[in-house]
Amino acid sequence: MKQVLLLGDSIRMAYQEAAAQRLRDRCEVVWPKENCRFAAYTQNSLRFWLREWPHPDLIHWNNGLWDLCILYQEDGCFTPLEEYLRSLSVILRELRATGAQVVFATSTPAHPKKEVLPGPFPPCIHRSDVIRYNAAACRLMRREGVPVNDLFAVMDGREEELVSDDLIHPTEQAVQLLADRVASCILDMLDREEGK
Repeated sequence: MKQVLLLGDSIRMAYQEAAAQRLRDRCEVVWPKENCRFAAYTQNSLRFWLREWPHPDLIHWNNGLWDLCILYQEDGCFTPLEEYLRSLSVILRELRATGAQVVFATSTPAHPKKEVLPGPFPPCIHRSDVIRYNAAACRLMRREGVPVNDLFAVMDGREEELVSDDLIHPTEQAVQLLADRVASCILDMLDREEGK
């Protein structure tokens, strides 16, 4: 049975169980217990996570929403785009060193009509930044020959029904759609590897 490692933020945490259920006949699906947060956090944490799963067959991975979130208006996005891409490059190098196939997933959209998130110290996510960071990550992955699973497209244009009241996380309907896309992508990659 193939081992699949899922890495990503709370969007991954939302769909991981449903995706694993869809893959149960072909794969052992594993993931860190914690939120992988922003790219630099993932970069630092790989030394712990890959010790637990040193040789997965496939890694489905995302970073982005934490990086492009604006905590303080004067600072702009939490991780400047150049730093984000540099961390993605390091993460990719380390993931490839496991011998696994790697697929990168785009960040999902936030609610387009309410860019300020609820809470006492509300951060912002701008749709334009999600699109910009996704586009830059996709260019990097194309250059590196890494397949991209476009999770943004799953929810794009349907945010009012697929983004929950917290303005970021998927509704239960969206969780099922994302799990379908993730499982389908992983199965397609495994089939290609096996020459099916």
